[in-house]
Amino acid sequence: MIGARREFLDPIEMAIFNSDMLKILSVTGALRAVYEAIDQTISSLKEGKKNLPRIVFDKDGVMGYSGLKNPYALSKAIASHIIAEQAGKLSIEACFKTHNPEEYIIKSSSSHEMIRISSKLAEEAREIEKTNDSVLRNPHTKEGRILSKRKLLEKPK
Repeated sequence: MIGARREFLDPIEMAIFNSDMLKILSVTGALRAVYEAIDQTISSLKEGKKNLPRIVFDKDGVMGYSGLKNPYALSKAIASHIIAEQAGKLSIEACFKTHNPEEYIIKSSSSHEMIRISSKLAEEAREIEKTNDSVLRNPHTKEGRILSKRKLLEKPK
């Protein structure tokens, strides 16, 4: 979470933080876990079944949902996830448990730096996959079916 203190509620700071977070969530597989759960829920509803997803995403989730094939890329993604988790804990401490401005500003700023580094690791992981031409892409069809492809120039199946 972005440092919810006035010192960090700046549009530029928030945009940079949010773009870093989206990169982390995308590469580590958290976003994939969410959209797969949504797709499964929609499919269940179409069949008349009730299915409420419950997602607990941890470092094992990165291994299952990131779609990364290269072990170095996967290692970077797991490290990215762990750093982001720790940044969240530090941000909560800064925003809700620390009252001295000199302390909470430094803690909150530190958590933002952790997210920046985590984002760089996530980006490095994706670049490794791109170098190997093995990025997992899952486009949707008009009918809502999920396709899959690994190679940049191949057609989704």
